[in-house]
Amino acid sequence: MTARKNYVFTSESVSEGHPDKVCDRISDAVLDAFLAEEPEARVACETFATTDMVVIGGEVGLSNADRLTEFMGRIDQIARDCVRDIGYEQDKFHWKTLKVQNFLHQQSAHIAQGVDAKDNKDEGAGDQGIMFGYAVNETPELMPAPICYAHNILRRLAEVRKSGAEPTLGPDAKSQLSVRYEDGKPVGVTSIVLSTQHLDETMTSDDVRAVVEPYIRNELPDGWITAETEWWVNPTGKFVIGGPDGDAGLTGRKIIVDTYGGAAPHGGGAFSGKDPTKVDRSAAYAARYLAKNVVAAGLAHRCTIQLSYAIGVAKPLSIYADTHGTGQVDEAAIEKAVGDLMDLTPRGIRLHLGMNKPIFQRTAAYGHFGRAHEADGGFSWERTDLVDALKAAV
Repeated sequence: MTARKNYVFTSESVSEGHPDKVCDRISDAVLDAFLAEEPEARVACETFATTDMVVIGGEVGLSNADRLTEFMGRIDQIARDCVRDIGYEQDKFHWKTLKVQNFLHQQSAHIAQGVDAKDNKDEGAGDQGIMFGYAVNETPELMPAPICYAHNILRRLAEVRKSGAEPTLGPDAKSQLSVRYEDGKPVGVTSIVLSTQHLDETMTSDDVRAVVEPYIRNELPDGWITAETEWWVNPTGKFVIGGPDGDAGLTGRKIIVDTYGGAAPHGGGAFSGKDPTKVDRSAAYAARYLAKNVVAAGLAHRCTIQLSYAIGVAKPLSIYADTHGTGQVDEAAIEKAVGDLMDLTPRGIRLHLGMNKPIFQRTAAYGHFGRAHEADGGFSWERTDLVDALKAAV
């Protein structure tokens, strides 16, 4: 079947102040704190947030049990620091006065026995599952255009809110872009949806649009907004009560926002709050890294990579590549090449991408993919350092 060339595709993003993203941020901040203490720390942290309350639970592990007990005393402040940085100082959700409940406990020995490397046994995967990575050459970031620009809009609005340039904006926001494709390439936006919390109760939807429209226009390519583009800014009217006071939040509920905006498959596992022995996270990052390098090498215009694992088993059970009819080489050759060029065991992924570091809190909003890799190792899975090796291998 021939792929469609002319269509409209929609993706959404949510801001760092969205209730679910508040929870993702706290979970990843807890993870970073443990990794800063011990690179091999084990963390599976979940956060729930509602009016005046944050509840944290899950499993954690340090090699020194006494140090773990001491470390638990830091969790309250970690959560408050996240909420303060996001910007919540509402009557019913304020970083100073909210109640933080910590129910973290030591990791199950039965899980650890399948994951730990010992007795000449390789470190196994932290769970079974399937993970997908994707890349496409429609943006410089090799990301699908709808999710890429939806993220950029909200990131920019957060910047001007925090700088004081737009003091009427609140932390909670959502964006949604419907992008028109012609001949398989993104060429314009048919509709723009932006709902943002505002701190001035007298503001109308038109008032909010007057604030945000210049920033939205600056984030989209020239010519994408036309007279036919539909605008829906705060379409329900006032949006003053936001964040967990307006709607409860939970870690791991925005997995499509975190990845490719629905333009590619998702294995189902969330990322935030999980240390990199959990292949839900590390193998999804590895799959993105491999797919991006395939596209950056010119081997395909689009590429999906799937990896699969079994709990306690080190090596992936399968490697699958799909270039969606855009490949310049056989997909089986890509599968062999990526498996040869990268050790796809949990430890191999962590070593290759330098993931035993406190680099995860920054991933909690505006996407885990399509970001610039950073000098301290952040977003290392966005590097394109396998390009030459892939070209040589196929």
